[in-house]
Amino acid sequence: MTFRLSSTAFAPDGTIPDVYTCDGRDVSPPLNWTEPPAGTRSLVLIVDDPDAPDPAAPKMTWTHWMLYNLPPTAGILPEGVADSDLPPGTLQGLNDWQRTGYGGPCPPIGNHRYFHKLYALDKELVDLRRPTKAMLEHSMQGHVLAQAELIGRYQRHR
Repeated sequence: MTFRLSSTAFAPDGTIPDVYTCDGRDVSPPLNWTEPPAGTRSLVLIVDDPDAPDPAAPKMTWTHWMLYNLPPTAGILPEGVADSDLPPGTLQGLNDWQRTGYGGPCPPIGNHRYFHKLYALDKELVDLRRPTKAMLEHSMQGHVLAQAELIGRYQRHR
């Protein structure tokens, strides 16, 4: 079976509903995944937008949410998961608002792509104490067994 990431809130390459954005309640979408490959010790979730600030002339990738040391048996993150309801052992990294937790799509212009990337690792990571994306990705090097990806799109209605 292939390692897959999906959501009941939007289809692959589909529109992310407003409720999960700054135009709605800004809560995390429900995410679920199939069983990761044998030997998986932990999972890492990174949600980012490579189209910032303008898809016609992107200048950076904006990080919206980072979780690491998710237990491989979790299988799901419910809609609007609170920090206190994350699976035991799960740690968080800093998003580009310099805080932990989910920050939903809020593009200033254009139709942006939001990549939800789930990595299966062959080890648990040490507590990186609210790492940046670069720090988290560095600690993952050489330990990724598989990657699952779900892309959603969002454009503000002004």
